[in-house]
Amino acid sequence: METVGIIVLLLVLAFLTLAGVVAVRTVRAVKRGVVRGTTQARRAVEDAQLKARRYTTPGVGGEVAQLRLDLRAAIDSTFAALEARRADDPSLAEAGALLARLNDHARALDGDLKLLEREPDKSHVAARLPDLTTRVRHITHSADSLRWAAQDRAHHCATDDLASLTDQIAIESAALRHWTPTDPPKLSAPGE
Repeated sequence: METVGIIVLLLVLAFLTLAGVVAVRTVRAVKRGVVRGTTQARRAVEDAQLKARRYTTPGVGGEVAQLRLDLRAAIDSTFAALEARRADDPSLAEAGALLARLNDHARALDGDLKLLEREPDKSHVAARLPDLTTRVRHITHSADSLRWAAQDRAHHCATDDLASLTDQIAIESAALRHWTPTDPPKLSAPGE
């Protein structure tokens, strides 16, 4: 009887431990989801503000908002293009690492532009704008170049795959159409 009690106690303890582990993992997953959702919502609100500022703020303020939007669009679309093709083409890992480094520069530049948005001295903003515009153009050009290369690679691979498939189908079709006529079996006569 004691053995049954000990086994039941061990099963209850194992169940409670398992439930505790599941609860902790669930809480952590929910926390990550909330943080990710909050970050995405904050980013969406900030993008909407930038788009509004681009049209409503005249002069250098609108230009700074446009530069931030251009920078974000180039980086985001390149991340999306590389991520979409990474599963099919593992050789894009190096491009992903380069884009991550480029994203670090883009974030730093976005921070500088964000500070300039709040700068009350518009002449100071206007003086710094050409240099920042050049930096934005360099980053967006690099991101665009990576994205276009990934798209060209995917197109080239798809074209090569289609050409190979077409060749294989042509070979198989020819093989199916090629047959050697066979003579019907000769029936032996009853006396032979």
